[in-house]
Order: sequence, then C-alpha cells, then structure tokens
Amino acid sequence: MSHAPGWPGQGMKGDGGQVQVLVRDNNVDQALKALKKKMQREGIFREMKLRRHYEKPSERRAREAAEAVRRARKMERKRIEREGF
Repeated sequence: MSHAPGWPGQGMKGDGGQVQVLVRDNNVDQALKALKKKMQREGIFREMKLRRHYEKPSERRAREAAEAVRRARKMERKRIEREGF
C-alpha cells in the first residue's frame, strides 16, 4: 500500500510536519532549549497563538495586509539606515 509521506492531508511534506531533537547524555534541558528554538524558527508558536480562536477570512486578509505594511516599513527603515540618510 503506497501513500503520500506524512499524515493524511499534509501533502508531500515528507516529515509529517514534526520537529525533532535528540536528547544527548540525558540532558533534557538542552534538548528542550533546542526544541523551543526550532519551534520558534518554524513559526509554530505564532501559529498556535493564531489558531486559539477562529479568524474570519476578512479578518485574516486585514491582518495579513497590516503585516505586509509593517514588513515594508521595516525594510525601508533598514534600507535608509544602511545607506546612511
């Protein structure tokens, strides 16, 4: 029986969307720190926060547009700072 990798509904992601860390020398604290860092980089915490409550499609579009404006302004500030104006 051949399936697409991962769980149903996740397409061809391959790893099933899992974040894994190795625990070396029973150092759970270090592994937990590495896991949190990976989750932060993947945007999992942000997505969990967004999914706590249902977001209407119109609210989602408005939020994404506002995020795009913030990103553009930030990039412009960084460009101006880099060029020394």
